[in-house]
Amino acid sequence: MNLVHSGVKVAVTGMGIVSSIGHGIEAFTESLKQGNSGAAKLVLPALPDFPVQVGALLGEFNVDFASYEPDSGRLVSQAKKGFNRMSKSMKTTIIAAMEAWRMAELQQKEMEPGRIGIIVAGSNLTTAVLYDNVDKFRHSPEYTSPNLILQQMDTNYVGVLSEIFGIRGEGFTVGGASASGNMAIIQAERLIRHGYIDACLVAGPMADLTPMELYGYFNMGALGGRSFTENPVAASRPFDPSHEGFIYGQASGCLLLESREHAEKRGVAVWAEIAGTASQLDGNRSSDPSTDGEAQVMERCILQARKSIGEIQYINTHGTSTPLGDRTELAAIRQVFQEETSMIWLNSTKCLTGHCLYSAGIVEAIATVQQMVHGFLHPNINLEQPIDERFRFTGKTAEQYQVEAALSNSFGFGGVNSSILFTRG
Repeated sequence: MNLVHSGVKVAVTGMGIVSSIGHGIEAFTESLKQGNSGAAKLVLPALPDFPVQVGALLGEFNVDFASYEPDSGRLVSQAKKGFNRMSKSMKTTIIAAMEAWRMAELQQKEMEPGRIGIIVAGSNLTTAVLYDNVDKFRHSPEYTSPNLILQQMDTNYVGVLSEIFGIRGEGFTVGGASASGNMAIIQAERLIRHGYIDACLVAGPMADLTPMELYGYFNMGALGGRSFTENPVAASRPFDPSHEGFIYGQASGCLLLESREHAEKRGVAVWAEIAGTASQLDGNRSSDPSTDGEAQVMERCILQARKSIGEIQYINTHGTSTPLGDRTELAAIRQVFQEETSMIWLNSTKCLTGHCLYSAGIVEAIATVQQMVHGFLHPNINLEQPIDERFRFTGKTAEQYQVEAALSNSFGFGGVNSSILFTRG
């Protein structure tokens, strides 16, 4: 197997998030420590009789642009343009991106615009825009807004963010179903490692599913929560025998990736390094996961990072709370780590945030890095009885533990497998 090593180290210098368990990195991290769930009663005016009444959705949030004013005046003025007319997904993505930008100190130590890129995770990000306009179009097609064409394209996120932050390098969207977040990180890491850019803003927009999409997920048996209407917090149960499907979650997350050499020249903090990445297909268009595909992508990731199996201390699992998905991932982990399996800590951030779909990989990358930075592992709050006792799951409270090397897995429909290996900065 030929793996490319350029010698360039890629670092995480900025992070930002708006999620159901906390708006901003500090609040999000505290919720991870405390095991706070974002799950609640799901209110869907368009679907009052929907069988699933549980979700970890974003409620209303206040945007305090004033807090950015002292050192980010130009950025704030750009962000405010048309902000009130934007969708919640676009608004939260902008706020998450501003936090990552600020953490990386780019408002103070600006870069050459052509040497920074932007990658947005996900495809079909704007289905709600079209869905909300269908009735208007059927009644009066001649009044269809020309702006609808721009707004319904995934690249609208690229355009809006690049305009706000003055980004002039490479930019595009990356679709990989539930692996979209990881796939975006992987593509950004490659661009930096091969010298096309020095830094990249990686954005994971909030999933805003339409009623049609929700029913589609439910009818295919992927959506869980039906049995937990009266106890929504207990609905997301990765690796527990009572798991019945993923819980719809919403979050916008952003990372600022940068070559370590460039970050050190700018004198900014490095929170983690991306030591290895891997992605591969199963050659399967269905939603069924593959043990071999998931095992092989973890093996390739570890190999690219030039690490040994024994150096991996923690895996932030894909862990969706679907029976087949959970069993398959555990089988893949055992296939890779064999006798080392019982030594590796496992948890699933989705037990707290629900499944954030396109942004899940970015949300979970942030969770992985923050656990490494602060020396803890968040709990699996609903894991009563593991479906396989041979694994080392975190319990119902956080574990104090210093991780130096961790995998973050994401697997998507259509046989998309991905894994990223982070090392502490």
